[in-house]
Amino acid sequence: METIKFKHYTGHLKYGFYGNGRTAIELIDSTDGDVIAVASVNLVDEELKDDEIAIKDYAENTGMLKALIDAEVVSEPIRLITKGYVEIPICKLLKTK
Repeated sequence: METIKFKHYTGHLKYGFYGNGRTAIELIDSTDGDVIAVASVNLVDEELKDDEIAIKDYAENTGMLKALIDAEVVSEPIRLITKGYVEIPICKLLKTK
């Protein structure tokens, strides 16, 4: 299982799917199995290709994008989508397990 460092946490990724079939990613604590963070965002009203994913890199998730890029899970952002007061990076999904 691949180890991911995010802030002061060490965890692994759990992949799943949102109701509309898009990939969802959670970061799970390696010590107790609790969810540290939901790394993805389901932008239901935006068009995304099958190999694209929206990453939550704001508020308590600031730094998540860098952690996922460093682990080669996602690419650098290919575009940004503005929602309210935040910009959500859209990346190519490089790993799904």
